[in-house]
Amino acid sequence: MQIESYDILPALKPYVSQICTMDCDGGLDRDDIRVLPDTRVEIFINYTSSPVAIIDNELYKGSIVNFRMNKPVDVQMRKGEGCMAVCFQPGMAYRFFKIPLHLLSNSTTPLAELWEKKAAMLEALMADGGTHNRRVALLQQYLLQELRKAEDNLAIEYCLQQIQLSKGLISLAALTSHIGFSQRHLSRQFQQYVGLSPRDYLRVSRFIYSLERLKSNPTRSLTRVAYQSGYYDQAHFIRDYKQYTGFTPGEVLRSKNIL
Repeated sequence: MQIESYDILPALKPYVSQICTMDCDGGLDRDDIRVLPDTRVEIFINYTSSPVAIIDNELYKGSIVNFRMNKPVDVQMRKGEGCMAVCFQPGMAYRFFKIPLHLLSNSTTPLAELWEKKAAMLEALMADGGTHNRRVALLQQYLLQELRKAEDNLAIEYCLQQIQLSKGLISLAALTSHIGFSQRHLSRQFQQYVGLSPRDYLRVSRFIYSLERLKSNPTRSLTRVAYQSGYYDQAHFIRDYKQYTGFTPGEVLRSKNIL
């Protein structure tokens, strides 16, 4: 698998975390890789005639959108596959999809079902684009056009920023207090614009930051990582890992097929 990342236009950086090309050459399909939840949405635009991937045992032949919120997915890339991948910043994909995101949470959906004729247009642009640099330029111009049509949700963006700054440790009560929303109203807003309730988003955010700590210092004791990540005890720490990865923290560290 050849993966090449590209610079993102400044106007897109608050909403897009990565744009890359993915080309799967060689004679064999790749082994399954377990991709962990990270509250992000990713688009994979196919520019070849080969299927994009097998995801959770289902074959996807064309462009797809993966809403990987709080459940892992098992992915097998297909030989000959080539696609352009766009990874949105956590909570920012709502600007590009005109549908409540809780309806799509933890799903893989054909892009044509969400962008209709625009999906076919993008696939044609990517297939005829020639060079990867040209494909990236065309894709970013399209995203900028869609961004100009989108509306801000300042309350949601403020909450996401506070969660990021606290590394998932801010309380739900503090969030509602800061923006003056009831917990019920904030939950409805999060479900629509983010795809999870604020409580679930906080929990998976805490897991994500704990995973960063775990991988950055694999010799550190699990108990210390748990407490530094805001877990009440090691039992709750292990419970979240089993839910979000299917494995214990130690198994996650040792595995070569978990991303």
